Amino acid sequence: MADSREVMNIRQASQYLGVSPDTLYKYVNEQKIPAFKLGNRWRFKKSKLDQWMEEKSMEVEAQGKKKNRAAGKAAGTQ
Repeated sequence: MADSREVMNIRQASQYLGVSPDTLYKYVNEQKIPAFKLGNRWRFKKSKLDQWMEEKSMEVEAQGKKKNRAAGKAAGTQ
């Protein structure tokens, strides 16, 4: 049932994302991941994390396509 929660604490979010709590704290401090403070505790909205992961996966796909095109041009195949 914890996975269906819309708002997660650091432990729940780290499990959901598959990273350690320390890594998640690092991402928060570097403002790389959407989070907000409730009192003195960090909280994460599942929908925002899902959106963030989708954006990141699209960035990685786009970078992969650029690398493939550049490698093709360097090899003279394009």
